[in-house]
Amino acid sequence: ERVIPKAGEKRVTADREILKAGLARASILSNEKFRGVRVVLDDNQLTAIAHNPEQEEAEEEIEVDYSGGELEIGFNVSYLLDVLTVLKSTTIHIDFIDSNSSCLIHDPEDETARYVVMPMRL
Repeated sequence: ERVIPKAGEKRVTADREILKAGLARASILSNEKFRGVRVVLDDNQLTAIAHNPEQEEAEEEIEVDYSGGELEIGFNVSYLLDVLTVLKSTTIHIDFIDSNSSCLIHDPEDETARYVVMPMRL
């Protein structure tokens, strides 16, 4: 229980398939070794930004339900995509505390499975 973060004050509610597709598109230009993607959250919008060593950049804007103030956090996009593939619900919740803490991804209708993803520095 100590590993699983408590529900943070910043919650994203998103359509799982739309979020998964957007992250997959942005991940195409992520660094092949580290797979880092910067996630920027602001009023009802999640922006996924990826760079690679060839100075190419992908930016994907995804509409979500979020109103917790601006938050910028980096993730290994492969871990996020793995969780979104395993979950089967239409809608998912992602709870954040701050940009240095892990996030908790779960199905709002089934609390038996909770996924913790650690951030990475970009």
